Amino acid sequence: MESMVSFITGPTLASSSSSFLEARTLRTLFSGGRGTSIVQKNIVIVSRKLSGLEEAMRIRRSRELQSSGKARKRPPLRRGKVSGPLPVPENILTPPYVGTRLLPEISSEHQIHGEEGIDRMKAAGELAARVLDFAGTLVRPSVTTDEIDKAVHKMIVDAGAYPSPLGYGGFPKSVCTSVNECMCHGIPDSRQLQDGDIINIDVTVYLNGYHGDTSKTFLCGNVDEPTKRLVKVTEECLHRAISICKDGVSFKKIGKKISELAERHGFSVVERFVGHGVGKVFHSEPIILHHRNDNPGYMVEGETFTIEPILTMGSIECITWGDNWTTLTADGSLAAQFEHTILITRKGAEILTKY
Repeated sequence: MESMVSFITGPTLASSSSSFLEARTLRTLFSGGRGTSIVQKNIVIVSRKLSGLEEAMRIRRSRELQSSGKARKRPPLRRGKVSGPLPVPENILTPPYVGTRLLPEISSEHQIHGEEGIDRMKAAGELAARVLDFAGTLVRPSVTTDEIDKAVHKMIVDAGAYPSPLGYGGFPKSVCTSVNECMCHGIPDSRQLQDGDIINIDVTVYLNGYHGDTSKTFLCGNVDEPTKRLVKVTEECLHRAISICKDGVSFKKIGKKISELAERHGFSVVERFVGHGVGKVFHSEPIILHHRNDNPGYMVEGETFTIEPILTMGSIECITWGDNWTTLTADGSLAAQFEHTILITRKGAEILTKY
């Protein structure tokens, strides 16, 4: 058994969220007796024991990568030039956080909808999925993430909606673009995509007073086989988790399902960033943990929330750039993420952001 230690630094434990939300309290983040936490000033030290299965799979995957020789060496991700935020027509309804740089509190209310609310959630989810599909068509070598942001912004406002990330806690762009070792919250900039990159594009729209939230990791050009496998397994983790969701199921089963599959393939599940309730409010309870946990709570018919696991090829330790958003794996290993907004029904879960 090996002990793994991660260091989370910043002005507060929660300087950002995924999508724009992270586990904001140590009680929520490391529940169930699987970890211990020590807080001193602004540094959180997290100690977690690796299970025998996790360690064995990690060693096996490392040997496979060494023997295959197919894993591509990449230079570290560098920050490009960030242009200013794009304007939004005055006639478009904006979320209440627009105009303030304060990070909104997570609402304690679970968002459970009646017939009208469900219809509006479906409309917001459908638009978010269409925008994400369109964004994916732009992914190719030499395209900048800033160009993707501009195209996404235009499509959203042309549809009469607001790009939810814009202005959320001071976030300066309309979409998140997380490349290679960036776990999440990458800010679009002047960096050109390179052949062999992977990029997660995270789209959230605010349409008629409701948010639709989704993301997908896209391949750019010729991507090596180990990286393709990371992306494929991450997407499968999302769908395996959704498959067990329905009225009355405990939330902790989501983390169990994701962890089982990820460990089987030798990948690590990021614990710091979580899913969340979504609807009229961008981020609310329930907090969805993607790793094994013993958190209480059960799904309720009519409830909407996101599931958005992040898997890495190596460590789950992370570092955040000075922009207080862009979060990378500390060891430079690649990360992939997929996300859907789902609606809980009596018999299962309906994906509202199906792409």
